[in-house]
Amino acid sequence: MNFFFVIFISFILFYFLNDYLKHKNLLVNYKGQKHQKFLGSKDIPLSGGIFLVFSIIVLFSSYSFFLSLFIFLIFCVGFASDTNFLSSPKLRLLIQSSIIICFVLILDIKINETNFLLLDKLLENIYFRYFFSVFCLLILINGSNFIDGLNGLLLGYFSLIIYIILYLNSFLFFGFDKNIIFLLLLSLIYLFVLNINNKLFMGDSGSYTLGLICGFFLIKLYELNDAISPYFIVLLLWYPCFENLFSIIRKFSFKKSPINADNNHLHQLLYYYLKKKKIITKFNTNNASSFLIILYNLFVFTLSLNYLSNSQFQIIMVLVNIIIYLVIYFKLFTFKYKINSSY
Repeated sequence: MNFFFVIFISFILFYFLNDYLKHKNLLVNYKGQKHQKFLGSKDIPLSGGIFLVFSIIVLFSSYSFFLSLFIFLIFCVGFASDTNFLSSPKLRLLIQSSIIICFVLILDIKINETNFLLLDKLLENIYFRYFFSVFCLLILINGSNFIDGLNGLLLGYFSLIIYIILYLNSFLFFGFDKNIIFLLLLSLIYLFVLNINNKLFMGDSGSYTLGLICGFFLIKLYELNDAISPYFIVLLLWYPCFENLFSIIRKFSFKKSPINADNNHLHQLLYYYLKKKKIITKFNTNNASSFLIILYNLFVFTLSLNYLSNSQFQIIMVLVNIIIYLVIYFKLFTFKYKINSSY
């Protein structure tokens, strides 16, 4: 199959499909939650996941039928959420967990070693090994959804990861053709351009799909290349995963349900700060907030690529990122609630 031709044609067809959805006011944000409407736009379709899952199935169906199947299933969960057919967060998490458990067992996704003595001892147990893989993937796909609150943030962040995988694939064994990874990256860039121009949103369907495929890639990359420190993989995924874990702790501390959405994620506070300072226009504030976070992570990833096998360096970088996150977060949080004291 000529994948380049198929993806190029799909670019054109999807553009017209997305334009049709936008003009007909179809597949818009049915939930109407404030955390998804920074621009106040109600007619932007949640269509990014449709093109993404199509691209992944076309590109990777020959590699594994089950990989394509589970990617499609997790997309369906997100799509049901986007259309408000699956509105219960608890039920959504239950279905997610069932899909990820089957995904891990059938594709034999295991994290065998972390270079952390206590955890590695637990990972000697096969059942815990599978449980840990399921837990990590669930944290990632839901963390991916958490950072999908500004135009370009989700797609920009994961485009960096796919680019790094493509770069590593030039001198490490990965098991996927470089052209296939390149076309996936091209698809993400295409969606990124549409997203930052306010033509589409990724929605839950897009963020779940992107989180799962990147999680799968990175676990496989580490599994096939012992020279890579496991903490380099942790570093690549630190932002969505820590956003998720920190959000759970934060909501518990305010006696709120950890599965209910709010407007107090880091990117939302950064947007709020730039907006109140009136540095740039409202639309550009959205993009600027995303670009600041993406550029920071680009710097971190570029630096860490020089120390792929150095676990000590990677651990320090993860800890530094967390400290910087917390310092900035609490400064922005304080700024917001000096203006508005209600949480």
